[in-house]
Amino acid sequence: MMNLALTNHHPVKPGPQNAALRDYDSVRRAIAFISENWRRQPEIEAIADAASVTPDELHHLFRRWAGLTPKAFMQALTLDHAKSLLRDSASVLDAALDSGLSGPGRLHDLFVTHEAMSPGEWKTGGAGMTLRYGFHPSPFGTAIVIATERGLAGLAFADPGDEPAAFADMRRRWPHATYVADAAETARLAQRIFDPGLWQKDQPLRVVLIGTDFEVRVWETLLRIPMGRAATYSDVAQSIARPKASRAVGAAVGRNPVSFVVPCHRVLGKSGALTGYHWGITRKQAMLGWEAGQVQGPMQGPMQGAI
Repeated sequence: MMNLALTNHHPVKPGPQNAALRDYDSVRRAIAFISENWRRQPEIEAIADAASVTPDELHHLFRRWAGLTPKAFMQALTLDHAKSLLRDSASVLDAALDSGLSGPGRLHDLFVTHEAMSPGEWKTGGAGMTLRYGFHPSPFGTAIVIATERGLAGLAFADPGDEPAAFADMRRRWPHATYVADAAETARLAQRIFDPGLWQKDQPLRVVLIGTDFEVRVWETLLRIPMGRAATYSDVAQSIARPKASRAVGAAVGRNPVSFVVPCHRVLGKSGALTGYHWGITRKQAMLGWEAGQVQGPMQGPMQGAI
């Protein structure tokens, strides 16, 4: 029997503190339009109309949200860009793996340190565990943050109105745990995750990985894919010495309970295609575009330019 101290989610009321959610709603609609029309490189007026904002509002929104202009963001979302990410994937992934899990050579951008719970804890469905959770605005919609006393255990996303279903999906991963609503506790984690200014090497974010041995090995490999790069499922399979297990790797990637921090969005199809993502292809594209802005820096690098 599942113990729930509190599972009801009350929708966030409008207000300045929820600007991130309103921004993402406009961004989500713009990205959906771009995804369907990127081959003809639509003008900013058409993208703005799809997002129900003015061209000026869209321009400023993208600069504030990702540090990129709409044109540069569109470039970051094309399949050609995804393929370009893959050109150096093997060597980059190898370099990341060679750097080890800690130390000055660490390539992972969030400076995450992690531990895996025992197989026994996973097999019992979280029995005896207390998981605290909260709903928070993020650059990618409402974030559901789940934590143990040891660190971050789950991170999921939801569009407006879908929060209960997204949280229920997370609960099914550890059905026998006790869940306690504690937004004050999880807010600190949410801030550390989504504010790049808090990604500090000397203060790593602790993540608790709860899954099978195989899944944990896959997730550990995902942690080593640097921001702004990508890997294929076969790359990941090769890195864990299971070269014929690409399909099993894909299933493990899809079951990743710590979205974004364990960057399953950086795994692409062999051709560079943006294949399925548990929390939606549009959100996966948004993450890749947002990260492109973090890597390039505000209005810098080869994507510099304006519509």
